[in-house]
Amino acid sequence: MIHQAAKLEALVKQNSQVTPKKTRFIAITSGKGGVGKSTISSNMAHVMAKHGLKVGIFDADIGLANLDVMFNVKIKKNILHVLRGEATVEEILVPIEKNLVLIPGESGEEILKYASSGLFERFMDNAHVLDDLDVMIIDTGAGIGEHIQLFLRACDDVIVVTVPDPAAITDAYATIKITSRLRDEIHVIMNQVRNAQEASALFEKIQKVALVNIGDQLRLNFLGPISADPKVSISVKKRALYTREFPMSTPAKELEMIVKKIAKKLERNVLATPQESGLGGLFKRLMEHF
Repeated sequence: MIHQAAKLEALVKQNSQVTPKKTRFIAITSGKGGVGKSTISSNMAHVMAKHGLKVGIFDADIGLANLDVMFNVKIKKNILHVLRGEATVEEILVPIEKNLVLIPGESGEEILKYASSGLFERFMDNAHVLDDLDVMIIDTGAGIGEHIQLFLRACDDVIVVTVPDPAAITDAYATIKITSRLRDEIHVIMNQVRNAQEASALFEKIQKVALVNIGDQLRLNFLGPISADPKVSISVKKRALYTREFPMSTPAKELEMIVKKIAKKLERNVLATPQESGLGGLFKRLMEHF
């Protein structure tokens, strides 16, 4: 596998045809389904793109993949078709708007079945088309499965989304505890809250439990609240983004603030070597952790 990763790195270097950037990989995950993870992922991608960042969003929530619904687009083929040699990377990409492209995905488990095949090398041969991405958001599945952890290991940032529901909070903490074995910093977004005070109080409870059971080696970072608002569910039913439909709504403004916090880290990104860029960079990282 080490040999395969080295071979992969050589392929990425060889085939980069655009000026590469250091893509920041952000995984958005949750302890359980139904907490608004994909809604946040899609709207966050839109806000970043609106501010001029080149964004790719990778749908890795296998079995429940719904970013096509969020963006109101049709998906014909996904990354698995590329790995099988049935399509090119360019053919599966779905342009959403200026600076934003959807990458229909598959699970890490399925992807890496092809890691030692010639088809995987062919995939790397045209993955360079996304080397100019500033950000790649990976919308993972819910829970703590091994293939989800694979993406969490590979990313620069992990954001756990939860809601003010006891079961959701418990599952979010379980996700944080498992993920703390992989990294020393995890971000949290409290979704569907009544107000900022409720969000802060719930985060503090999670933080206290984490401090006792995990220890102070883990940095839990509260990115912010997103308020419960009928405008969000109206937008979802319309297959529209609430940050586009209702840009002056409270949830839209709150997500803008969260994106500004993330953007501070992006400002430190500089021109990078190709293996740190785009889709090829993500797959190289997945290989290293497999």
